[in-house]
Amino acid sequence: MSQEARTPVTVVTGFLGAGKTSLIRHLLENAKGKRLALIINEFGDLGVDGEILKGCGDDTCREEDVMELTNGCLCCTVADDFIPTLETLLDRDDKPDHIVIETSGLALPKPLVKAFQWPEIKSRTTVDGIVTVVDGPAVRSGLFADDPELVARRREEDEAVDHESPLEELFEDQLKCADLVVLGKADLIDDHDADEVLEIIRREARPAVKTLPASHGRLDPALVLGIAAAAEDDLDSRPSHHDSEDDHDHDDFDSVVLPAPETPDPEYLASRVGKALSLDGVLRIKGVCAVAGKSARLVVQGVGPRVDHYFDRPWREDETRAGQLVVIGLKGTDFEAAAKTLGTV
Repeated sequence: MSQEARTPVTVVTGFLGAGKTSLIRHLLENAKGKRLALIINEFGDLGVDGEILKGCGDDTCREEDVMELTNGCLCCTVADDFIPTLETLLDRDDKPDHIVIETSGLALPKPLVKAFQWPEIKSRTTVDGIVTVVDGPAVRSGLFADDPELVARRREEDEAVDHESPLEELFEDQLKCADLVVLGKADLIDDHDADEVLEIIRREARPAVKTLPASHGRLDPALVLGIAAAAEDDLDSRPSHHDSEDDHDHDDFDSVVLPAPETPDPEYLASRVGKALSLDGVLRIKGVCAVAGKSARLVVQGVGPRVDHYFDRPWREDETRAGQLVVIGLKGTDFEAAAKTLGTV
């Protein structure tokens, strides 16, 4: 089957809280009649991103167009979950014009793209492009090292010693695999800081890969969809720290789902989330909550020092006003302390 006859697939990757969901939401809201379908791979047991996208209130956000895989990394569950999910979309009478995959913020993109070499889907799909979303303020702050100053000192003492943290390796792998890099939250850094982040991206990304700034995910869909990279056919040009490994795991990270009691107001919850994010090992917190006296759900997302929140849709009559928060952290994180800080226990 020619590439033109295959359904294009865009893989959106990027670190936790970089802005992947905001970008995809913008693509949905500006699809201009193109039928988009989404596959969302959530790290942990609660598919928060899928709920957020389903709540966008647009015809392109039909629930049947959003499929979630919440029981593991896509590339680790190819046969059991990913291929059947993809085939379900491709076998529909109203087959999508384009499929967008949002990976977990802890996912390595290259193993996922390898899955598109499987005969069952290679004849029916092509990886149109891998889009890596970078959190501009976080990168500028050096959050991809556990202790940037200590790492710098040790490297000066002994250049042969490898002090890369798992977060740095993940960040670099996501950039090395990209066909397009999106500099997210560009409105939160000045020109000087943006130049420094762009220099970091240039060092890690492949030659000629473009970087586009975006605020709140607002980027022309024509720049994101239709790259025609056929990434599944040139994986050798996308180096990874894990190329010598037969498989990979996510033992460096862990997550927990916590019940979120009704909050008196959004700022109260945001304050608690901010305090929990300052705990050692906590990487990201996201979820939906109920607010006293409000009929709509409150979405909260926090990473590093930044906490965002907004109301997305009214609570349905057939659902309980019960909130949940996902806390993602490094292995060994004191999740009990996070739960106490959030007020969920």
